[in-house]
Amino acid sequence: MAVGEFGLIDRFFSGMDAGAAVRLGVGDDAAVLSVPEGHVLHTSVDTAVEGVHFLPGMPPADIAFRSVMAAASDLAAMGAAPAGMLLALTIPSVDQGWLTAFVDGLRDASEQTGLPLVGGDTTRGPLSVTVTVMGSTPTAAYLKRSGAREGDRVCVSGTLGDAAAGLAALRGDLSISDAMVSNGLVGRFARPIARLALGESLRAVASAAIDVSDGLLADAAHIADASEVAIDIDCHRLPLSDALRALPDQDQILRWALSGGDDYELLFTLPPDAILPAGCTEIGRVVVGSGVSCAVTPQQSGYDHFKD
Repeated sequence: MAVGEFGLIDRFFSGMDAGAAVRLGVGDDAAVLSVPEGHVLHTSVDTAVEGVHFLPGMPPADIAFRSVMAAASDLAAMGAAPAGMLLALTIPSVDQGWLTAFVDGLRDASEQTGLPLVGGDTTRGPLSVTVTVMGSTPTAAYLKRSGAREGDRVCVSGTLGDAAAGLAALRGDLSISDAMVSNGLVGRFARPIARLALGESLRAVASAAIDVSDGLLADAAHIADASEVAIDIDCHRLPLSDALRALPDQDQILRWALSGGDDYELLFTLPPDAILPAGCTEIGRVVVGSGVSCAVTPQQSGYDHFKD
């Protein structure tokens, strides 16, 4: 039996709208959210298109999970506490098995991020997923790209380059004989984790922040430009996972770490006397000037949708 749009929403996407900020969830013309007194609302949207952001045939649970985490990472970069999300899903047809798996990944990501699904839209067309996320911070206590100052330390969470290597493996451009290494790298691409708790903790100490989505060099350049400073990165201090270090091509490893993107770690600047959070690495300094410098410059500086 054919499933219409509203039946599809009711069957697959209802029941995920409970959250502290939610006053009215799925079912009306618009959701109603509240933020604590003295707070402001942050919102961001992220679109994932088949063949551009994920490969054809990628497991639907991973598509959903990755789409939510990519959007939630923008909240993390602002230091925002999650409030809710919207989903606009375009699918070529109603495949109930595919949708069931997609919702499993969506629910997993919703629970891990604390982002209830409070509304959205479904339509027919080429597969794409658009997630809008909302969060809040105290009115004068959110992170921006524009606060870095000379003498600040440049820091990053987690490890870099794993997702780019995982994508290369999925594309068949990288052959990895060790199954544990391969699964670890592919998992970083398919199932990234938005650093929401870290972002909230950085509100009181970091001078600037951004999430690493387009590549370390490209995203560092955004901070440098917005802050009107230069960033000097020490390539020898880049945090690399054991899985990435196990690969034989050291030059390629460095290129992935510097410009691969899709890691969704946080890149941030700290004043000289601030304590470095656990799980983070100091990789450089903010200096006078403009742009980003490092000892080794790869051919690409990061991902740009509209650059050849």
